[in-house]
Amino acid sequence: MRVGVLTGGGDCPGLNAVIRAIVRKGVQEYEYDFVGYRDGWRGPLEGISVRLDIPAVRGILPRGGTILGSSRTNPLKQENGIARIRENLAAQEVDALIAIGGEDTLGVAARLTDEYGVPVVAVPKTIDNDLSATDYTFGFDTAVGIATEAIDRLHTTAESHMRVLVCEVMGRHAGWIALHSGLAGGANVILIPEQRFDTEQVCAWVTSRFSASYAPIVVVAEGAMPKDGDMVLKDQSLDSFGHVRLSGVGEWLAKEIEKRTGKEARTTVLGHVQRGGTPSAFDRWLATRFGLHAIEAVRDGDFGKMVALRGTDIARVPIAEATAKLKTVDPKLYEEAGVFFG
Repeated sequence: MRVGVLTGGGDCPGLNAVIRAIVRKGVQEYEYDFVGYRDGWRGPLEGISVRLDIPAVRGILPRGGTILGSSRTNPLKQENGIARIRENLAAQEVDALIAIGGEDTLGVAARLTDEYGVPVVAVPKTIDNDLSATDYTFGFDTAVGIATEAIDRLHTTAESHMRVLVCEVMGRHAGWIALHSGLAGGANVILIPEQRFDTEQVCAWVTSRFSASYAPIVVVAEGAMPKDGDMVLKDQSLDSFGHVRLSGVGEWLAKEIEKRTGKEARTTVLGHVQRGGTPSAFDRWLATRFGLHAIEAVRDGDFGKMVALRGTDIARVPIAEATAKLKTVDPKLYEEAGVFFG
């Protein structure tokens, strides 16, 4: 059997660990051949591929990013996109495809397998941890660790200057990174997309912190919105999946805090720093297990499924179920954090 592998959407720590596990087990135990498709869905769409074998994946476990490259190419928006993918898979004699990605990449995978009969197995990847049907996605733990370290560092400089420091983290629709890193880093305010925030209340928390002779740290997800305003956008451009470019709510909030409290405020936008670099031990462990179970699903002919973490077990769930809705922060979890605000 020949198996294709692709990594789509935004890069994240742990992608290479998945690729390595798929190839190692597939070659050693099943004697499969592997084709690595370049740049996400662009690879099978245009027939751009590289050979994957054990020497190709040697030493990549601790490396960030992806040796296959990635992109936000959406074949459903391309002329004859599905037909071109099927033709290229047939031309390269690829019998099955493993798609590693987040909401958008796996949304394409679900349609390919459910509507067009392409044999696909999916692996969930996103630093946002917002894919349903799995307890965690790899990349999330690393992103939280990076954000937490940044918050720790911001505390010392905030105290030195007695100013407000606003830390903007990733999270378009889900505030998992903001909530986890904010709690771990001892933030005084955490703002997430699931709960619109009252700017006056944020300023009250900031003032309360100063009254206790401490400088406040505000952690805000990029998709968080004020009650009396809209989402702050970097610009109006859209990617091929129809997403606008976010970033800017941190700077906007810092200006509002300064204007309303008279306290000096500065912003740190972590951006792509959260996605780069070597994966944490947990992400290497989870990504490796996902890869091992994904190639097992291929061997079993169990297509249209995504491997998922359930407790400490790896389960298989329909890809369509995993992409049907986003996994967002439970209001009760957010309420727990409220005791530390202000």
